[in-house]
Formats: sequence, C-alpha cells, structure tokens
Amino acid sequence: MESNQSRRSFLAFLGGGAAASAAPEAFGWQSMPGASAPIARTGDKYILPRKVLLWECTRKEIREAIESGRLKAAIVPTGSTEQHNEHLAMIHDTASALLVAQNAALRLYPDVIVATPVPVGISPYWMERKGTLTLRPETFLAVVYDICESLRTHGLKTILILNGHGGNASPLKSQLPGWRAKLGVQLDACSYWEAYTEENAARYMESGMGGIPGHSAEFETSVALAAFPERVHREGVDYSKVKLNLKSADDANQDKKYYEESLLATPEKGEALIHIAVDWTAGKIRQMMSQS
Repeated sequence: MESNQSRRSFLAFLGGGAAASAAPEAFGWQSMPGASAPIARTGDKYILPRKVLLWECTRKEIREAIESGRLKAAIVPTGSTEQHNEHLAMIHDTASALLVAQNAALRLYPDVIVATPVPVGISPYWMERKGTLTLRPETFLAVVYDICESLRTHGLKTILILNGHGGNASPLKSQLPGWRAKLGVQLDACSYWEAYTEENAARYMESGMGGIPGHSAEFETSVALAAFPERVHREGVDYSKVKLNLKSADDANQDKKYYEESLLATPEKGEALIHIAVDWTAGKIRQMMSQS
C-alpha cells in the first residue's frame, strides 16, 4: 500500500463511502458502546452507524426491522480480554472483531445487525501474564450458544459468529454441527483472518502468512495503528528490561519475537488488511443469507 494513503479515504472506505467529515468513532473505532452521531454512507443510503449495533438500538427499532423483513441476519463478534505484549490494549481481539463486523454490517444495511460482543474468551495459556481474563471452554461456548439462540428466538435465520481470538477458533468450529441441528438456522463461525491468503499476506506483511494472526506482532499492531491508535502504548516500553518470569524458555522467546515483529507494523498495512477482512466478511454473510 502506498505510504501516503490518506486517513480520510480510509474513513470513507469504512463507511462504505462515508462522509468525509465523519469522526473515526462513527466506524467502530472504539469498544462498547459504539458511536451514534455522525452519518455514514452505504451504497446510496446515509445511515447512523449505531443502527447496525444491536445494543445501541431500541426494542422498537429491532422489532420493526425484524417484523418488516428488513433485518435478516446477525453477526456475533467473539474476542478476548488478554495480554497483548507490552504495547497493545487487552481488548484488542474483541475490538478488532467488532470493527470488522460493524463495517461489514454497514455494507449490508439494513439486512444485518451486530450482536453485543463476547469480550472474554478461552485464554488459559496467557494466565502467567497479569491482567488476562479467561473462561472455561464450556462457559464460553454456552454464552455464545445462548446469544445465538436468543437471536433465533427473535426470528433471525442467519447468524455468523465472527471471531477475533485464536483460542476461541477450534472450540467454536467443533460445535457448529450440533448447534445447527439444535437451532435450525443458517449458522457459521469463522475468524476474520481467514480472509487472508498467502498472496495478500505477502503483499502487506513482512512476516507473511506466518504472521497472521501473530499475537500482538506485525498484523495485530498494524490493525490497531490503523483503526484505534489510542490502544497502542509504546511510551515507556523498553523490552530489554521486561521481567516476565515465564516458566517456559520457548514462551519467553516467542514473546520477545512478537514484540520485535510488532515494530514492523504501520497504519498503512493495517488499513489494507482491514479492507480485505471487511470485504471477505460482507461477502460471506451475503452468501449465507442467499442460502437461508
């Protein structure tokens, strides 16, 4: 990507062609609650970006959207609250999944709503690092299932679980056959980084496909620099002086490697990578709706 790509054009992309004066907060660049004031253009319509966030809607808005047939599908973002090395906020996985989900839903307005994200995931392997929160797999899966069942109860027949945390990925996919049978809806679960190929990873990432999602390294740091730079904190960080007291030498070496790779991150890389993920997610849920 050209290094001089303007932030304004990226804002326009995120809104599906958003008004140039719209603030970043209009496009999911903050965690819950989402922004509500600036308008965004999607196709030939201008809308309030909050209208694709279920928790920002009133019961009247949701009821009328479902009963009229306008609202056809939901995205359930799943993430984590966990350590992201010395420099990234712990909410990164949740925030990135929400970012992609909201902007995919904006592309498909008024067909798609984004459910309240699940902000804690399955992260037992990070518990040596202070601040990480983790759920038992059965707890996490029960919460996600109950959210999907709630959406089905209200009449939504297409549900995409969009994941942003590696530890959630396999457990979610393992449940799909049973959940589909119980719920009787068009249901899928994927991580947003499934959008990337060897080709586009090599184009934008010095660490290539092996660096995706690459915990807190080049990929995730680039996404954060593009979408929510206020969540990147390098001030006062001197990794050479960090004392983690990790039990595994391999774990410690990997932690250092991730930090060093994070120094390769740029906002321009993040912008390109977000483009790809939003396009892919919108296409996936569009295809699911066509099959329901």
